[in-house]
Amino acid sequence: MSRRATMVWWVTLISASLGFIGLLCRATQVDAVPSYARQTALACSACHTTPPELTPLGRQFKLNGYTMTGIKTITSKAGHENAPLSLLSELPLSAQLTVSNTNTQRPEPGTQNGSFELPQTASLFLAGAMANHVGGFIQVTYSGQADHFAWDMTDIRYANDRTLFGKDFVYGIDFNNNPTAEDLWNDTPAWGFPWVSTNAAPTPIATPVLNGQLASDVAGVGGYAMFDQHLYAAALIYRSAHLGLSQPNPGTGFGFNIQGAAPYWRVAWQQARGNDYLEAGTYGMHLASTPNAVMGPRDYFTDLGADFQWEHTIPWKTRNDLLTLHGDYIHESSDRLGAVASGGAAFASHDLNFERLDAVYHIGNRYSFDAGPFRLTGSTDPTLYAQAPVSGSVTGDPRADGYIFNVSYWPVQNIQLGVQYTGYWKFNGLGVNYDGAGRNASANNSIYLIAWFVF
Repeated sequence: MSRRATMVWWVTLISASLGFIGLLCRATQVDAVPSYARQTALACSACHTTPPELTPLGRQFKLNGYTMTGIKTITSKAGHENAPLSLLSELPLSAQLTVSNTNTQRPEPGTQNGSFELPQTASLFLAGAMANHVGGFIQVTYSGQADHFAWDMTDIRYANDRTLFGKDFVYGIDFNNNPTAEDLWNDTPAWGFPWVSTNAAPTPIATPVLNGQLASDVAGVGGYAMFDQHLYAAALIYRSAHLGLSQPNPGTGFGFNIQGAAPYWRVAWQQARGNDYLEAGTYGMHLASTPNAVMGPRDYFTDLGADFQWEHTIPWKTRNDLLTLHGDYIHESSDRLGAVASGGAAFASHDLNFERLDAVYHIGNRYSFDAGPFRLTGSTDPTLYAQAPVSGSVTGDPRADGYIFNVSYWPVQNIQLGVQYTGYWKFNGLGVNYDGAGRNASANNSIYLIAWFVF
């Protein structure tokens, strides 16, 4: 795809989203993990708009290691031979439950349409300050489909600050299990749109590694810093973790087994002026991996991303509404030597391009309207993207493009009622008979109803 074509497509997406938002009239602001509300004695809406969207205070809270407190702490002073103590007087626990129903335009062959899940997921969180300058976010989640609990998103960090060249300088060390989880913004994959998603509808056959393929399957450590509240940078390295697999790790049955360490980097600039806020940045990752084993020919992946987040506050007489735009682009180049050697790909060199844009209008902290188009393009490979009913591609082409609309209502700040529609123009390469078994892209269009309780 030419640079000119890409630019025209982005301009078209932005114009379409703005036009849709203008028709809607207004929308949201709210909530997330109540552990932090209990710790800080602040309402959820102080740090969040639509979860997991962060407000400026929420970004600052995360940057500084989740350590701001508004409740009593148990303390002990440091001595020459005595370690200090700073411990919350209450354990910062919270829980989450999601109930959902998903209908696709056409059921998958041999299955019942209308997937009612009670629960879809249930999560427990331990989130908050652990010591002076140390805090975290730890989640375990029960999946209704898998029928068991599993370790989920984790972000533990040490943070401190000092003056550098007369400017504020915040720095820290971060441990997490999902690349981009350390990020402060809601335009990169870990915390990006869509905020909620069904697990009962078909999804496109391909996506870049950085778009969630390593989530909860790696362990990472690195550092980050924010200079003068404008320039942010982070660098981490990741290794495969494979929870539930015996150690030492044989890598059997896993598509990604990182060889050595996979570096991840992030640079972003933020600027606020009046009622407007803008963040723009770049991020990326490189990894060498041996599929389904820890030895053998390697696959090489390099993902480069660019993102932006723009916020505009709209004052009304009794409230502030908020219009937000998020944009994310990932280009992936890969040499799949391991996949070719095992018969999983027809040739080694591949490219993927993932583009996503969304616009959110928040009415106070009670309603939100979200709209976003997305597109995936990439190299054709009839072996890597093989033909199969529903999930496969008759052409070996990974292309997909479509859109997502979401309307959400918060009767209270810790309960969300939402409806989300996902539509496809192309799915796994084509709009019509994409799988060679007579299924059209629009057959995977879905309506997703969700009730989300967090307490």
